[in-house]
Amino acid sequence: MTPTQLLFYVVSALALAAALGVVGARRVVHSAVFLLLTLLAVAGLFVLLLAPFLALVQVLLFGGAIVIVLFFAIMLTQRPDVSQELDNAQRPLALVASAIVLALFAAILVTSAWGPVQPGPVVDLPRMGTSLFTQWAIPFEVASLVLLVALMGALIIARLGGEE
Repeated sequence: MTPTQLLFYVVSALALAAALGVVGARRVVHSAVFLLLTLLAVAGLFVLLLAPFLALVQVLLFGGAIVIVLFFAIMLTQRPDVSQELDNAQRPLALVASAIVLALFAAILVTSAWGPVQPGPVVDLPRMGTSLFTQWAIPFEVASLVLLVALMGALIIARLGGEE
């Protein structure tokens, strides 16, 4: 086994353990931290699979933007009179569903015929970057403004709901 394979297995185990932490954590904030760790481990897997662009997108888009919005949503909508524990009647069902999905993935992994990887089409990154910053710049900015307005609306709703 090469060192790269060993590192791949270690990072894969970290991603799997963190994903189980998302499901099994009792507090919402702990689940969000486990989600961030899972996304960063997946970015590490992309680096090991020689896909640095996907790793960068994973860290910036998911690890940076989505998890930060999730933290904002958690912190802005928490109410002091509501318990922070995620222990309810659906917890055993969620753990059983997670175990079933894990068993299915393990069965697929074991029964799949693994062979050499065929190289895919070469991506023209300069052309993709040019199109992103010319053709898609305005839709991207509009989407970011819509998300900003939605975040401000959530803040206003959370503050108005807390005064009642």
